[in-house]
Amino acid sequence: MIAILAVIAIATHVVLKYWCKTGANLHQMPLIIVLGLGGLPILIDLLKNLWKRQMGADLLGGLSIITSVLLGEYLAGTIIVLMLASGEALESFAVQRASSALAALAKRVPSVAHCKTQEGISAIALKDIVVGDLLIVYPHEICPADGEVVEGHGTMDESYLTGEPFQITKTSGSTVISGALNGDSALTVRVTKLVADSRYAKIMEVMAESESKRPQLQRLGDQIGAVFAPVALVVALIAWLISGDATRFLAVLVVATPCPVLIAIPVAIIGSISLCASRAIIVKSPVVLEQIGSCRTAIFDKTGTLTQGVPQLTEQIAAPGFDQREILALVAGLERYSKHPLARAILTAAKNEGIELAEASEVHEAAGQGLRGTVQGKRIQITSRNQLTKLQTPGFEQLPPAIAGLECVITIDNHYASDFLFRDAPRKESKAFIDHLAPKHNFERMIIVSGDRESEVRYLAAQVGITEIYAEQKPEEKVAIVRKETAAAKTLYVGDGINDAPAMLAATVGMAIGESSDVTTEAAGVVIMDSSLEKVDEFIHISQRMRTIALQSALGGMALSAIGMAFAASGHLSPINGAITQEIIDVVSIVNALRAAFPPRVPHDLELA
Repeated sequence: MIAILAVIAIATHVVLKYWCKTGANLHQMPLIIVLGLGGLPILIDLLKNLWKRQMGADLLGGLSIITSVLLGEYLAGTIIVLMLASGEALESFAVQRASSALAALAKRVPSVAHCKTQEGISAIALKDIVVGDLLIVYPHEICPADGEVVEGHGTMDESYLTGEPFQITKTSGSTVISGALNGDSALTVRVTKLVADSRYAKIMEVMAESESKRPQLQRLGDQIGAVFAPVALVVALIAWLISGDATRFLAVLVVATPCPVLIAIPVAIIGSISLCASRAIIVKSPVVLEQIGSCRTAIFDKTGTLTQGVPQLTEQIAAPGFDQREILALVAGLERYSKHPLARAILTAAKNEGIELAEASEVHEAAGQGLRGTVQGKRIQITSRNQLTKLQTPGFEQLPPAIAGLECVITIDNHYASDFLFRDAPRKESKAFIDHLAPKHNFERMIIVSGDRESEVRYLAAQVGITEIYAEQKPEEKVAIVRKETAAAKTLYVGDGINDAPAMLAATVGMAIGESSDVTTEAAGVVIMDSSLEKVDEFIHISQRMRTIALQSALGGMALSAIGMAFAASGHLSPINGAITQEIIDVVSIVNALRAAFPPRVPHDLELA
């Protein structure tokens, strides 16, 4: 508003002075009004900064406004207000609004719970839930409290909280976590913890604490202005003392007003944000563009970040006397009727092998006993290692030793036939991305922090080239690790689940990758919409380029201002001409800053095998 008023005031001043020929200095009134409305807030901020002994980029602007009023150079003062107001408007546009991470997290909490009593089922408020209550969790409903299943059989998606990519089978005796999304079957759950003590509530507490401790960036413009402003002030005073002409003091200050810093830097930031958006990268906080270049520790979640987040059949171990391809055909024919999370992996493997699926009959899936059916006249059972050993199924002694990862055991006609092993495979670009972080982007340490089992994390770490890991970590434990690392060096945290959100807020730069939840998206400083680490590398390149362009614009503008200061100090520039000169310098700086909005020649430097 002040910038618009300044433009209107300058135009009105010109009309009144040169066309209307008004007397009694009426043409000065629009300028005086704008100086009062726009200049006073700037002067108040200036006094506050001086009281705190802070000399920012707007110091010269404030002094110029004061001097212009004292000397009656209202037009020069109004032009300064216009420059400063425009810079502040652009910077305000670039600064991130308050994070709504907690609000997004709260959206996932159900408003009521369905409590089962002798009288029937009634809806009660979450605060009224007590330990021992029986709750009905309907299909596709979010579990309101931690508890234990006492009736029903189905699955729950706990990836929002645990980081595990798989649907977890639930039956009588299974534990459930608040915030988990129920599957297709209703479950009866006995509450074991109050809502306030649940895992979900703990995550909200950790996020609130992390948000309050989020680091703040000292603006690059203030750093430059803190050096430039005292120098310009000394030059202006010397020019005044030597010449005895106070207008030279004003002229020097006007041409030295650091608008290339105040305007060009936000323009470079906004241009980079726009470029990122066109590359499927959403920058939620401009701070991350400036800070990621100084990050020296990269911390990764495992599932969905360095891995695909989808289990794949990686190995089939057939017992003597059984054909591996035949077993896969029989099992895939049966799994087509299952909703188990590993069924898709088996069907995908069969498709890749070109296997035509056989028809199955007498399909049955009993709780805790696995999947049974008849395929091509053979009785097939897909079960677990424990179940096979417990029943001492013939041939069970041929079962290979247990190793890391997921597995299912196959029996044919009640005889052990094969062991299927599954893993969450790494992304194709994960190793290349990790390998290039140190030589290309000066990262000194790479760490995996995951909620998965240690054996799984170590397996993945060995594949991508990371030696430092933390496994089986709860969200609050992840935050403690990230805070510790951030205290030692600036950190980049890359994750994709709700359980990553608190850690993202604790890191210097938090980044969400892939189809993230609302909570993670709000908690992250930057969101990679495409599920690819190449986009992470693109963002690093864009941020580095943005900083280079911003420094070119700011320091180049300062250099031109220094030349203008020399002319003003020697009496060759009046205050108004100095303001016009400064506007020309602004245009040059801003045009250069606009280059940040155009794609770089090389978007990333990953070299994939």
